[in-house]
Amino acid sequence: MKNNKTATHHTPKEIIGEMQELVAEATTMMKDSVTEHSAEAIGNLRDRFSAAQERFTDLYQGARKRVVKGAKQADATIRENPYQSIAVAAGVGLLVGLVIGRRSR
Repeated sequence: MKNNKTATHHTPKEIIGEMQELVAEATTMMKDSVTEHSAEAIGNLRDRFSAAQERFTDLYQGARKRVVKGAKQADATIRENPYQSIAVAAGVGLLVGLVIGRRSR
């Protein structure tokens, strides 16, 4: 049921919007009377929910991989250049302190 074409083209906002639409549709179906088409409609909703959930999972896993890769790269850079890293951190701290100090005056 996994559809890789759509998994890469949806933003988190689109996925959340789709999930909200599914919830609204499900709520409407629950309020309506039970008909012979209810089982088919519920099956359709389940399929759409599963597809949206898979897209969200793919998006989450991709973001997680990018964050872990960036953290490993930052760690390697800091370990290769410890003194430069300390100097950069101190400089950034000094700049942030100056900006905050000027705003409080």
